[in-house]
Amino acid sequence: MRDSVKQRTVKDAILDATDDLLTRFGYRKMTIDDLAREVGIGKGTVYLYFPSKEEIALSHVDRIIERLKARLWEIAGSTIAPEQKIKKMLIERVMYRFDAVQHYTMSLNEMMAQIRPSLLERRKRYFEEEAVAFASVLSQGQVFVGDAETTASLLLIATNSLLPYSLSTNELGSRAEIEAKTSHLAELLLQGIIKR
Repeated sequence: MRDSVKQRTVKDAILDATDDLLTRFGYRKMTIDDLAREVGIGKGTVYLYFPSKEEIALSHVDRIIERLKARLWEIAGSTIAPEQKIKKMLIERVMYRFDAVQHYTMSLNEMMAQIRPSLLERRKRYFEEEAVAFASVLSQGQVFVGDAETTASLLLIATNSLLPYSLSTNELGSRAEIEAKTSHLAELLLQGIIKR
């Protein structure tokens, strides 16, 4: 048990260092040597946890999304009204990503251009997994119109333009602006899917 806790700590330390180095250098200039030095471990130890620099960067993004999904499921399981859950979840999916990368000076697409195909494949999976959480709320009771899975996917597509993928957080606007836009968009979307 103690070894798995230690392994988790080292793995998290590597991913924390990845966040710092991506901020400073971007993916292309970040090296395994930099990561090892930042964490205070040997280069070989990094490879015990991750097979490549690409996998480290993708695992960093995975960790952000895993934490976001936990938040979405927490909201989905809350006792507030289903329409409020959807609004809160839409805002959370945008703002969580914004907050997680607000210190980056480049967009994720720019920063990780060298591994874009792998990132896009994972992004597709992220959206599918997020859609499941939304569909679970959309299928509650008789509140919403349409097929829950299709509607969930469309809600995600509608808010994707506010995510910091192709624009940096500076280009997207201030946190308050993004939150206000997301809230207004969520309200507009809810008007179209709530049964009258």
